[in-house]
Amino acid sequence: MGTGPTSLADPFPVTARMNGAKALTLLAALMHLGLRRLVLCPGSRSAPLAVAAALLETHGLALLTGIDERSAAFLALGMSRGDGRPAAVVTTSGTAVAELLPAAVEADLGTIPLLLISADRPARLKGCGANQAVPQEAFLQASCRSLLEGPALGLTNATTDDLQRLAAGALGSACGEPGIRPAGPVHLNLPFEEPLHCDGSDLAWLKALTRELMEPASGLSGVDTGTPPAWAGEAVRCPIAPRLDATRPGVVVAGPWRGNPADWSPHVQALRSWLEASGWALLADPLSGLRGLEGIASISGYDLLLERPTDALASPQILRLGSLPASMRLQRWLQQQKGPQVLVSPGDPRRLDPLAAVAEGHQWPGGLATWLADQTLPPAPPVQNRVLTEAWSLAEARAQAHLERRLGNRQTDASETRAPTPIPLSEPWLARQLSRLLPAGLPLLLASSSPVRDWEAFADPKAPWRPVHGFRGASGIDGTLSIACGLAEALGQLVLLSGDLALLHDANGWLWTRQLRGRLTVVLIENGGGGIFE
Repeated sequence: MGTGPTSLADPFPVTARMNGAKALTLLAALMHLGLRRLVLCPGSRSAPLAVAAALLETHGLALLTGIDERSAAFLALGMSRGDGRPAAVVTTSGTAVAELLPAAVEADLGTIPLLLISADRPARLKGCGANQAVPQEAFLQASCRSLLEGPALGLTNATTDDLQRLAAGALGSACGEPGIRPAGPVHLNLPFEEPLHCDGSDLAWLKALTRELMEPASGLSGVDTGTPPAWAGEAVRCPIAPRLDATRPGVVVAGPWRGNPADWSPHVQALRSWLEASGWALLADPLSGLRGLEGIASISGYDLLLERPTDALASPQILRLGSLPASMRLQRWLQQQKGPQVLVSPGDPRRLDPLAAVAEGHQWPGGLATWLADQTLPPAPPVQNRVLTEAWSLAEARAQAHLERRLGNRQTDASETRAPTPIPLSEPWLARQLSRLLPAGLPLLLASSSPVRDWEAFADPKAPWRPVHGFRGASGIDGTLSIACGLAEALGQLVLLSGDLALLHDANGWLWTRQLRGRLTVVLIENGGGGIFE
């Protein structure tokens, strides 16, 4: 084993075995606290982390390796969205860290827990012209919940308790706290002093250490973890749940669901209770997860209905769930309504009202179930409420009948002597037919831009329920295929509906297919970049 520098800035000799042991202890602590998936990108400075991840693979860590840090971060993002657990991505130092930023942006705005682990140079090599020594600790700060760093002199200076606290702080900050801190990305930056690469005897010693650390009695899971780092963002302060009058007419507008999968069932049950008592109409974005659910009727053609909105559809009060749907017509309609609007934003206490239609104090950052507990519900829907709901339902029926004539598969009537007029292929036609043909329950990812908007307006409202995913945080096409691979890995199977440019933009995502255990089916629309990018 070689030794590292012994300058005044480096108080004691460092060995590759010591670096490996500290990296192993940190990753083992993360596993004890719930980490299950890790994506590893190659590099020299991150060698101790790579060795540690490989050793922990035999103890239950699902490990994937790839050469493109940008794609790897999006892969981890998809896995995190799929099962609600923060996946980790490990990179070396330098510009590799900058490649994580696009996924960090989406994780931030989409409230997706994600752990970004980067190796770094020690402090003695910063600001002196050393190779690959860059201010990488600042690269991701704008989008991360917190930045946590190992000792400036190198990770070998950290104690076991220090490493446990780093692990607990990182995962705690990434997972957030409902109504207080949103889930999101966390950057864990770890300086390593050389030497970095272990020899055979080091690896044998580290293998034995791995078995010891992964034992329940190792002590890693029992150390006081302290509290997660304070969130630097601005939260909505709303100590009292804002109220709506369920005895008067109104509508519910449900945007994309961004809560934790564990909170889905209480969310749906609370919504059912409100709809059954109030009789309000539900305008459901396809990413809300509510379309096709048994016992919940929803309006899906609102984008078409609101091209020329009538007074009969005006709503004196509105319950909004989560962020805004993609429809610009719906957004304009929301701005034009005069009555109170209450925004329930489960898991995200940030202000989510670019329309400025929600009065101060009328955003509730807790879950829908906690909001409902402070509401008064009538025993049955009042007649006046049903009038507004029936107006929406009638308009929806007319719109769907029109779409069926234009986009449906017309059958030849026995009395007809003419063959049916063929329906030309189009993206709206594809959205409608796929919504019917894809098996019930099969997860679907809609790429940003055209596919998600076409599904919003033209999918069949009578189609079976399925989990529908989309990444509308930043609404970009970055990482589309890599995200789909991550979702397929976490969920077991997935269908991706994507335009050609979105798929081409993330062509490195194909490199994951040899390692995937989940099944991914890609439906590619060759549309020359769609209406925006053509």
